[in-house]
Amino acid sequence: MKNPKINFRAILTLLVLLLVTTTGCRKDNDDKTAPAVPPPSAFVMDFGNFSDAGDTLKSAVSADTYTNWGFSCLNVAVWNTIITVGLAVPVASYVEAFNHEAVYHPDENNWTWSYNFNSGFAVYEAELTGAIEGAQVNWAMRITKAGAYTDFLWYHGSSALDLSGGYWILAESPQNPVDLLRIDWNHFPDGTADIRYTNIKTGDPENGSSIWYGTALTSLDRFYNIYINSTGNNTNIEWSSTLYNGRVKDLLHFGDQQWHCWDENLMDVICP
Repeated sequence: MKNPKINFRAILTLLVLLLVTTTGCRKDNDDKTAPAVPPPSAFVMDFGNFSDAGDTLKSAVSADTYTNWGFSCLNVAVWNTIITVGLAVPVASYVEAFNHEAVYHPDENNWTWSYNFNSGFAVYEAELTGAIEGAQVNWAMRITKAGAYTDFLWYHGSSALDLSGGYWILAESPQNPVDLLRIDWNHFPDGTADIRYTNIKTGDPENGSSIWYGTALTSLDRFYNIYINSTGNNTNIEWSSTLYNGRVKDLLHFGDQQWHCWDENLMDVICP
C-alpha cells in the first residue's frame, strides 16, 4: 500500500519541477523586449527639405538674384553627394533594419536583426546587434558581401534607451577599414532634433570638418552649420521649411560676418 503513495509523490514532485523550469524559461526569454533601433533621422541627415534648384526656374529674373540661396544650396549639395555616394551601403543596411524583427540570444545577452538588403546592383547580408547595458544600448552592424568580405564591422555606436541621443562610428570601407565618420544625434523633449557628421579620419586634411543639421522652434526652423577644417571657415545657414526664405553667413565667401538673405521665391533680399 505504501508504494503507490511513493510513486504518486514522485510524479507530483516531477510535475512541479517541470512547471518551475518551464516558467523560468519564459521569464528569461519570452518576457524580454528588444530595444528600439534609433529612427532613421538618428543616422541619415535630412537633405530633402531644402529647396530644389528647379525652383529658380519659376522666375525669368537673372540667376544672379539667387546668389545667397544658390551658395547655400551648393554647400549642402556637396555634403549630400559625399554622404549619398560614400555611405550608400551602410545607409541602406540601416534603413532596412526597420523591416525586420530581432531575435534574442541569451548566450550573448543581446538582440540580433539578420536580413539581406540591396545597394546598387549588389546584395548584402546584414547583422545588427543591440545589447542593453543600463540606460544605454550598444550597437554593432556587420555586413557581408559574398565573395568579397564577411562580417565586416562597418559601424558601431551607442544610444540612450529612451532614444534621446547617441552616436555612431563608421568605417571607411572593407578595403580601408579605418574610422571615417562620427555621427552624433539628439532628440530633445521640445520636439526639436539635430544630427552632426564629423570627419574623424586620422591624417586626413579635413579631419574635424563637419556638417550639423537641426530643427528649431523659430520662424527659420531649420539650420545647417558647415565647418571646413582646411580653411577654418564656417558656413551658417538658416531657413524656413514651409516658406523657404532664409539666410546665410560665411566670412570666406562674403568677406563679412553679416547675414545674407533670400525671400520665399529664393531671390536675394536685404535682411530685415
